Amino acid sequence: MNSKKIILASASPRRYELLIQLGLTFDVEPAQSEEKAQDDIPPEEIVKRLAYAKADEIRKRHNAAGPSDAPMLIIGADTIVVKDGCILGKPTDEKNAFSMLQSLSGTTHQVYTGVALISSEWEVQFSEKTDVTFYPMTEEEIEAYIGTGEPMDKAGAYGIQGIGGRFVKEIRGDYNNVVGLPIARLYHVLKEI
Repeated sequence: MNSKKIILASASPRRYELLIQLGLTFDVEPAQSEEKAQDDIPPEEIVKRLAYAKADEIRKRHNAAGPSDAPMLIIGADTIVVKDGCILGKPTDEKNAFSMLQSLSGTTHQVYTGVALISSEWEVQFSEKTDVTFYPMTEEEIEAYIGTGEPMDKAGAYGIQGIGGRFVKEIRGDYNNVVGLPIARLYHVLKEI
């Protein structure tokens, strides 16, 4: 796989770190397009479409720069948090973060990550789902967590790999999927190809 130029179409430091775990050498070229989720399709399709849009943007950027003989693989990914059928994006402000975290307190929600792989020879898309259950949180705990700043740039207003992990009672599925990239599934998809 390392004979191809690999591009991660994401600025996420968490995805960067996860992809490093696969032992791949890659460049980072974040997609610039605005991410828009549509509520009228299933979450697993939403994340696949968002991931594909990121990877396709990078492909088009390279195609516009002129033809290249170097084989290339572009990896796009997107993660959403879903609670009772509603998508919880990144919080718009602290009040919004508080509302999200309060809705997750003591309940189970789903985290979906879509992955799109685009090369000159093939395209593959898949999604992964993980159920996450939170312990009940007090208002003081939520406010203190928001005060750390960690929730403000994360879907669902928490980071399982950071301070937010202390609220997680249980997960069913791939932990790395919640962080932002299901690397075990990605590895096996790449191995099959």
